[in-house]
Amino acid sequence: MNLRQVALGCEDLTRAQDFYTRLLGKEPMAVFAQPGFCFFDLGGTRLLIEIGGPKSLIYIGVDDVRESVRSLKERGFAIKHEPHVVFPDPDGLFDSPGNEWLAFIEDSEGNMVGLMSRERI
Repeated sequence: MNLRQVALGCEDLTRAQDFYTRLLGKEPMAVFAQPGFCFFDLGGTRLLIEIGGPKSLIYIGVDDVRESVRSLKERGFAIKHEPHVVFPDPDGLFDSPGNEWLAFIEDSEGNMVGLMSRERI
C-alpha cells in the first residue's frame, strides 16, 4: 500500500490554488473549475484542494525547515509556529539518528501546513 492522495478543503478555489502554487513552486497538474477542485503532484502523492472539503492538517517534507521558513518569510508567507525540534531521535526510530524539525504555516483557507525536515546527527 501507499498513500495516493490527501485532500484539503477550501472556500475559494482560485485563492487556494494560488496559495499552493506559490508554496510548492509549481502549477497544479489538473484544475476542474466545476465541480471545484484542483490537484498538485507531491512526489507521486496527489494533493486535492476541494471547495467544501474538510479542513485538514498536512505535513510536507522539505530539505531544511529553517531555510524553508526564511524563504517563505521573504516571499510574504506568515509563519504560525517557528521552526523547532519536535522529536529528538538519537536512536533513529523514524529514520537515521537525528532531530525532527517542524514549523507551521496556515494556508489561505484556514488549513494548517506543517513543514518537516530531518537533521541527522
